[in-house]
This record gives sequence, structure tokens and C-alpha cells, in this order.
Amino acid sequence: MNKSKKIYIAGHRGLVGGAIKRELERKGYTNLIYKTHSELDLTDSKDVAEFFEAEKPDWVIQAAAKVGGIQGNSKYPVEFMLENLKIQNNIIENSYKNNVDKLMFLGSSCIYPRITPQPMKEEYLLSDYLEKTNEGYALAKICGIKLCNYFNREYGTNYMSVMPCNLYGIGDNYHPQNAHVIPMLIRRFHKAKEQRLKEVTVWGTGTPRREFLFADDLAEAVVFLMENKDTKYIGEFINIGPGTDLTIAEIAQMVKDTVGFDGELVYDKTKPDGTPLKLMDVSKINALGWKAKTDLKTGLKIAYEDFLSGTKRGDI
Repeated sequence: MNKSKKIYIAGHRGLVGGAIKRELERKGYTNLIYKTHSELDLTDSKDVAEFFEAEKPDWVIQAAAKVGGIQGNSKYPVEFMLENLKIQNNIIENSYKNNVDKLMFLGSSCIYPRITPQPMKEEYLLSDYLEKTNEGYALAKICGIKLCNYFNREYGTNYMSVMPCNLYGIGDNYHPQNAHVIPMLIRRFHKAKEQRLKEVTVWGTGTPRREFLFADDLAEAVVFLMENKDTKYIGEFINIGPGTDLTIAEIAQMVKDTVGFDGELVYDKTKPDGTPLKLMDVSKINALGWKAKTDLKTGLKIAYEDFLSGTKRGDI
């Protein structure tokens, strides 16, 4: 591969974008471009158009998004839908206008219906109703998939979409209200350990099953696809995950053990569980030559060490 390709990573400071940046650097790519939010507001169509016209990237990796857990998605559906639509529409449209060779759009497994046969195959998209607690975010991501597919069909572009399962890892978001499951649990157990609390409360019943992927494994999959495949192999989009799941109760216990909290786990059954099952069928990506490498126990240890580093720096 030409390691001097100009590659724009949108969202390079986030969990996914940061992992992709590390993977590209590890593989020797030397012409990476990225901007902080203060330097480039991706929701501003004029700013994005000027950036693309000036930089003319060869590849674009669209990892920028407004993300959050059940609480954030439920409380702010307008913000989650509108901001994501603006970001992805601006990036995808300007990629076309500036002759980008290849684009990668990052979605989420929440695009699948709330009740779906397990494991979830790519063709199950839009086969039933979405989960209400994250419907706004899911609809925005579905629009991104469709827009990429429409550009491919109408204009012959090479825009790929990947749908990862739940992610965690280095550089995660530990916001007390808007974090996803694993970073939220890491924060809660750590704070409880520090304060010597006797128990930690987890939302829901603990019975839903979830599939988790270490973000650096996703980054490896993204770069693998960008280097070796195009839309004719992927189709409308492709699932990325380890292909195994656990209950929230099992995951909470693993995080508890990783952090070293010795109190009790209590489940608040008045809070929503979200989608009951979310295991993805990853046979397509496996057949193309990629499989997840990092087991959950190892990944949680790395994630907790990163959390501790952030608390020492004052980032968390």
C-alpha cells in the first residue's frame, strides 16, 4: 500500500478515531490529517466544505459522532439525531465533491430492530421496530449507511459502512451520565472503591445480553478493509464484532473484579434494560479474513489502566 496516502480521520480524539489513528501509525502511514472540534466544526457545512477543498484527502474515515448510553440517548433525542445527521451528511457529501477515493462510515449495532433473530445478520436492517431509548441515534446512523449506499449506486463511489458492536477501550468516554455500559461501570466501581461504599447500583435487571469489542480490534478491522476490500465485497454494510456475548450481570461482575471493588452489586429494576439481545452475525467479516483478537478480560484490564491514567492526569 501507498503509505503516503492523505487520510482524513474525523473524530481522531474519540474512542474509535483514536484507535484508528494508532493503527494507521503502527502500519506506517505518514500523511494523516485531523482537526479538533475547535479547529473544525463538523456540523458546519461551510467549514467542512472549505476544509475538504483545501486538503483533498485520498481516504476518509468517518468516526466522528455524538455518542452516549441509554440515559443520554433517551433524554436528548433531538441532539443525538440532528448532530449526527449534520456531521455525516457534511463529510459524505464533501467527500464526493472532492473526489475522495475511499470512505469508511462507522455506525453502531443499535441500527438493528429491538427484537431481532440472533445472531443479527446484515439483512435484518429495517425489518422491525427500533429500540425507543436510542431511536434518534439509530435513525441517524441508518441514514448514513443508506447515503453511502446511494452514492455508490448512483455515482459509482467506493464508500463502505461498518457496524461494530458495543465498544470499549483506550480513550473511552467516562461521563457520569452519557457514558456507555463498560466505562460507566468502570467509573462507578472505581468511585465506590475509593469511597469504600458497600454497594453499587446497576441499571436494569442484568439479564440483557451484550457483545463487546475492544476498540483497537475494530481499528484493525477498519484498516484491513480500507487496504484490501471495497464495496463489492462488503455490500450495503458489514458487522464487526467478536461473535460472542454475555449478560450485563456477567459483564458487571467482570468489571467489578477488574477494578477490585469488594462490595455488593444491586440492580435497579425500575430502570430500562434497552434491547434484550444484541449479538451480531460476523460470519461475513470473518470470511474476508478478519477476527477479533482481544478477549474481554484482557481488554478490561487495559481499559481500567487507561482510566487510572486519565484520573492521574486530571482528564476524568
